[in-house]
Amino acid sequence: MALSGQGDNNHKEEMPYRRHHVVPGSPAQPSAAETHDERSRLHDVMKKVWNQVHQCLVLAVAVPFAMWKHFKALISVWCSISCQGQSRNKRNLSVNAEVSVLSYCSTKWKGEALCVMEIRKAYEDIFWKHHIKTLQHVKEDNYCVLRAVLFQVFSQGIPFPGWMKEKDILKLPEMLLYAQGCNWIQQFSFGPEKYSGPKVYAKLRSCVELFKKQWAAFYSCKDRGERNRMCKLVFSDDAKENKLYEALKFIMLYLVIEAYENRNTDQHFTRFFHFLFSRDTSADPLSYMMNHLNSVGDTVGVEQVEMCLVGYALELRIKVFQLSKMNTEDFERIYPEDYKRDWHEIILMTDDNRHYNIPIISK
Repeated sequence: MALSGQGDNNHKEEMPYRRHHVVPGSPAQPSAAETHDERSRLHDVMKKVWNQVHQCLVLAVAVPFAMWKHFKALISVWCSISCQGQSRNKRNLSVNAEVSVLSYCSTKWKGEALCVMEIRKAYEDIFWKHHIKTLQHVKEDNYCVLRAVLFQVFSQGIPFPGWMKEKDILKLPEMLLYAQGCNWIQQFSFGPEKYSGPKVYAKLRSCVELFKKQWAAFYSCKDRGERNRMCKLVFSDDAKENKLYEALKFIMLYLVIEAYENRNTDQHFTRFFHFLFSRDTSADPLSYMMNHLNSVGDTVGVEQVEMCLVGYALELRIKVFQLSKMNTEDFERIYPEDYKRDWHEIILMTDDNRHYNIPIISK
């Protein structure tokens, strides 16, 4: 019994020893310091890996983004060059193609004001009563009347007026400046351009030469489609257009000078010139040029009374429909009133007595 008790005590004393005893050949348990070092190294490795991954991700985003920006820049440059090329090939026409009269009216005149409703009624009347179904819109500037007139002269192939066949208009600048001593013509203004001084002769000569050349080209062309193509070229070139209008202004001035010098001897001195020279602002050709003609194309357009002068210069019968005067005797006017029977007729239409379009009468 004693032996048994002693054995139990020995067994109890060995238990703690066995609990902490490391069996030879088994792995050693890491200490707390070693575990911390391993975690620190692992953290450093993960940090380096993440930095490398982060750099790769940044490059993966930045490189395509930079390429996209350069691609957009190239596309922008290409589009700019392409648009410039298209704009050079596709010019804006100062006289547009035909459009419906009623659709043009509905676009321009909106609202329920009395004056607006009256204009819309006038458009309906010319559509149904005067058989004007379409019109050509003319650029609204201070050359508007001259543009509408010359466009019809060219597009219809109207011949030169009789007096231009007898007298070479290319010699008019030289004749007036030197032969007739009209040195004051050096103050002639070319639309927005002001006085040209000594250079005026060369500029006038250039304008008149272009005027005669273009008119001759249109008249010699007997194909209407080809004349329309030629019109698109001429009436989309501002510089060329303006020279034509300035040439016409100079021809108008020449007629005024001729009428003034022959006012006491010309048996056919017209009522128009009597009226023109009776005004204080146009008592003579110089005052007419300074007070009226020089402003045309710059600050004002051609006045209706001056349409007579345009008619005389080109030997045209100019019919004007004034929509604001519908149902009055002034609704339809002819300029000049003393036109010749063999003169060609062109037609204008206005709803504000400032800007004019070209009506197309259905046949």
